[in-house]
Amino acid sequence: MTVRSGGGARDERPGGTHGAMAHRVGAPEEAPAAGEEPSARRASESAGRSAAAVRPAPGPRPAPARNDDPGWVVSALAPIPAPARAGRRRAGGGAGGAIRFLVFLVVAAAIVLLGLATVARPALNAFVLAVAGDNPGAWDIGFVADVVREDLGDLLTEPASDDPTVVTLAVSQGESASEIADRLEAEGLVRDARAFLFVAVEKGLTGSFEAGEHLLRRNMTPTQLVETLLEAKDPALVLQLRPGLRLEQVTALLQARPPEIAALQLDAAELYALVTEPPASLLADYPWLGLPKGSTLEGYLAGGSYRLLPDATAEELVRQMLDRWYVDVGPGRLAVPKDRGLSFREVLVLASIVQREAALEGEMAKIAGVYQNRLDKGMLLQADPTVIYGVDTAELGQQPIGAWPQYSFWNVPASPMAEVELPGELAGYQTYRRAGLPPGPLGTPTVAAIDAALAPDQDKGYLFFVAIPDGNGRHDFSRTYEEHVKKLRKYGYIK
Repeated sequence: MTVRSGGGARDERPGGTHGAMAHRVGAPEEAPAAGEEPSARRASESAGRSAAAVRPAPGPRPAPARNDDPGWVVSALAPIPAPARAGRRRAGGGAGGAIRFLVFLVVAAAIVLLGLATVARPALNAFVLAVAGDNPGAWDIGFVADVVREDLGDLLTEPASDDPTVVTLAVSQGESASEIADRLEAEGLVRDARAFLFVAVEKGLTGSFEAGEHLLRRNMTPTQLVETLLEAKDPALVLQLRPGLRLEQVTALLQARPPEIAALQLDAAELYALVTEPPASLLADYPWLGLPKGSTLEGYLAGGSYRLLPDATAEELVRQMLDRWYVDVGPGRLAVPKDRGLSFREVLVLASIVQREAALEGEMAKIAGVYQNRLDKGMLLQADPTVIYGVDTAELGQQPIGAWPQYSFWNVPASPMAEVELPGELAGYQTYRRAGLPPGPLGTPTVAAIDAALAPDQDKGYLFFVAIPDGNGRHDFSRTYEEHVKKLRKYGYIK
């Protein structure tokens, strides 16, 4: 006999349905009425079950059911069998079971999917990255962006290096963000081109980059690179340095802060200290300088136009000037042929004198020839620019840097050149009294002046020259002193 939750015993007879007078739990089975066959009684019961009401069999009435009897509910008309209630309880239990089964399926499916995702995730990510790599437009899709962002990691937020060096990137009209990203990677400004491109896509700026030249620092993050390339107005400041300037003139210009570089934050005094006492760390990066101990960078800072960011440092500018000088002059000129008889530094000193004397590039080689002829003969150079350089240096040393913008450079002294007294440390620049070249360059000469000093024109044996008044910078050259004196009288220099 099967017992179901909350129900009584099930009728095992053919038909399997419970009769209205089904057995009560714990009640003795009734005996058949006297003289009635069991089969006849079953037939009578069968007929009675089809009636509207059940008539009890003759004989003693069954004892009334107790209210606490779990098998029955007492009715005034007829007892309702407990199995009917049990059936209702089974229906409720079936619905709960179905819900529990569905929950089980959902949980099981989640576990399976989680397992698949864990196992297959690397392959899935690799597939997404492969597809997304050729289609940056797909990075707008959330899960694709998440995969690319996770793959890039710190490359999205960290600079490619800690080098603050400034480089120029020229963006062409119509150049795509992908092309710009590839060039940034090639220049070492980003470690992965996708980092720049991802930021641009995420911000919706892939078509917003400005054509033109942009100054970028190597230690910019991808976000900073994107923002800099968006700027329509170039933030760079342009510093113009004409050829032949001496260190103090460059310093005075920076101190004056003309309107074109008014926003420059660079400290002029810091720059002057750097170029007059260059640190070993700087010199180590430029071994071709070969400076004598205690020398300044005078003569090696190229003139020209320099584009600087407002926050450019003194060292940054100095390095740019040294780099340009080396590119302009080239290593070939540094290797002076032995038959020239001078070291490159001596050639540079001679070139700086030629730079100050020659107004016309075409006369540079002749002027260089005059000084080289005098050197060869052991004569005093008697070069006015060297004496003026010494005078200016002595006077500037007595003034604060803040006063240098008002100083008038390269003025001819009132007294004759041979009579000008220079302090001991500058005595070598008094070439009317001291033989040979001065101790250092007078400024940074141009490449043309350096070429003239490397190959001076000595063919005519000139030893003197004089500027022609109103001659548009031309000079008149002489071989002898007597010839030179005549020309001095001719042009009104002496009576």
